[in-house]
Amino acid sequence: MSTKIYRDAWGIPHLRAGSADELAFAQGYNAAVDRAWQIEVDRHRSQGTTAAFLGEDAVGWDRFARRSRLDDTARRCFRSLDEATASWIRTYVDGVNAGLAEGARRTPEFAATGLVPGRWEPWAPLGIWLATHILFAGFPTKLWREEVARALGDEEINLFATDGPGTSGSNGWLVTGERTVTGAPLIAGDPHRFIEAPGIYQQIHLACPEFDVVGLAVPGVPGIAHFGHTGTVAWAITNAMADYQDLYREQLRRSGAETEALGPDGWRPASVHTETIEVAGADPVEVEVIETERGPVVIGGPDDAVAISLRCPPRVSGDLGFGALPALLRARTVADVDRAFDQWAEPVNVVQAADTEGGLLHRVAGRVPLRHQDNRLRVVPAWEPGHEWRGWHEPLPREAVDGVAVMANQRGLAGPLGVEFAPPHRASRIRQLLEEPGERAAWSAKDMTRVHMDTQLASARPLLELLAELDGLSAEAAELRDRLLEWDRRMDAGSTDAAAYADLRAAVVHRLAAHPALAELAEPPAHPAIFLPWLALLPRVAFALEGLLTTAALPGIDRAAEVRAAVEEVAAAGREQVTWGERHRLAPWQALPDASGEEWPALSGDQDCVLSTSSVPGFTDLSARGPAARYVWDLARREDSLWVVPLGASGVPGDAHHRDQLPLWLRGDFVPVVTDWNQLVEERHDI
Repeated sequence: MSTKIYRDAWGIPHLRAGSADELAFAQGYNAAVDRAWQIEVDRHRSQGTTAAFLGEDAVGWDRFARRSRLDDTARRCFRSLDEATASWIRTYVDGVNAGLAEGARRTPEFAATGLVPGRWEPWAPLGIWLATHILFAGFPTKLWREEVARALGDEEINLFATDGPGTSGSNGWLVTGERTVTGAPLIAGDPHRFIEAPGIYQQIHLACPEFDVVGLAVPGVPGIAHFGHTGTVAWAITNAMADYQDLYREQLRRSGAETEALGPDGWRPASVHTETIEVAGADPVEVEVIETERGPVVIGGPDDAVAISLRCPPRVSGDLGFGALPALLRARTVADVDRAFDQWAEPVNVVQAADTEGGLLHRVAGRVPLRHQDNRLRVVPAWEPGHEWRGWHEPLPREAVDGVAVMANQRGLAGPLGVEFAPPHRASRIRQLLEEPGERAAWSAKDMTRVHMDTQLASARPLLELLAELDGLSAEAAELRDRLLEWDRRMDAGSTDAAAYADLRAAVVHRLAAHPALAELAEPPAHPAIFLPWLALLPRVAFALEGLLTTAALPGIDRAAEVRAAVEEVAAAGREQVTWGERHRLAPWQALPDASGEEWPALSGDQDCVLSTSSVPGFTDLSARGPAARYVWDLARREDSLWVVPLGASGVPGDAHHRDQLPLWLRGDFVPVVTDWNQLVEERHDI
């Protein structure tokens, strides 16, 4: 069988080949043709070389990538792969290299930046995976907790623990056959990530004599890791919110030409070398790369007052878990998926799976180190004994599925492995919707839109309860209070009440952030700018608002008084009534920002809604994070499955399929999963 590329009506690639290796080549080739700019940016991000074509604004990331040794870790992990997996990845990379020139010709960003496509090395997909997920577990939160302990005391170290917004999250749910119209399970959900243009997930169909799989691939990485359906088994993941990366405070000294680090056993040599970051339009930047026995130094150095190293499982073990990827493609049952995820390393995920034989799975997958509790909370001293890693958590948690299983980053299954989790609101609401009585107790794939698009905001309760207790308000403030107390608590794009609530919430956030009790946290520490999103006070107050309004800590803050002042402030401003969607608009991340000033569409939802379109209350109502895809896997008939992405299948501006799925994504509609080759159109490619 020759290798063929087909397209459906939405431009989604369907690849068919005579062997798994030929298919890997075709997948790499297709990624290069459809997503050349995206995957080249991601490769350069993993190498710390983006400033060479994106300019000075990219130096911060490049410095971090060099210092954290992403590319070297990718090489190390590639060397540890079994030969079959390594060969499969090499073949994928060969396909990328074969297609990049064509992809670059189609994509205007190359000419705009002067970037010339480079040649991929075999470990490039591993580097992309590392760069995509290095901040996924939110290790900079430990820097924030250190600041809280310094300013407010050790007893308040978890004061801003949101059990709430982390760097990434997702919704996912499994409904067993007893609750579906077909008698077979459904798996559905939506990964919440930064909405990127082009998107982080690529809808794809991969078929050869060994397997036939549809799913959401990460461009630049072979196979289908997170969300897939082989016809007889389907799987999906969410972020487990586990803590598996540690920060160590280092003592470093120069000794002649050498650099040494103080550990539990005394002074030991550290590896040191210097790298140069080329910068478009500016002078090159030199970076000293230091690695101690704990890990790479990512903050400071021997000439600075503070030096902090980062310890990550792939750097320690030399294993990124890529052996799971070909195993997932060949999975036929839940047991196969389970065995494949036994090889998983990073990021640590909650996995759900179901098959056509009645198998069900709900487990945690990944690698979490065993170590002292303090390591999970804060930056620990490298020279003190007791903070070393002592192996891995085994076995990882799992539980039986009874009717409905929900994974929405909440504390629960992965509770023993983490520190901060999402509030229970999304998980509780999803379960409530799935279990409510009536005709919808028997669910179909199409019914899942109702869950995906739910906009109820349960986290509004503490603020509205404080508002309800206020009396003696001005007439304007009392009118606003009464209006919000009658609001249905839905963050719908067309709702003026949702916008008014957002105004009040922002005012309360500003007042709390400016309160003298938190004054010592107002100025972030002098750490690299890449960590500032975790260290700025206003976003921390915004994300922890629900807890800050109900905690007994910080008795010097009169919450009711602050809410009173905020509602008076908002009422006095006399702001023209607008809808939530007029302010809550999509704001996707683009490596090369669009200079046209384009206004992106209005969004429903909010951080703690099932429709989780996140903004930063008090800073911006624009949403850069939300559902990076939606999917419904039907185990009765795969062709009844559904999927959609925020933009489209193509990463090429101006292509017919660049943004053709955006209107569907906004409405909660889906694109059908096509598996009948007779409904597809073959493309002509010499591959």
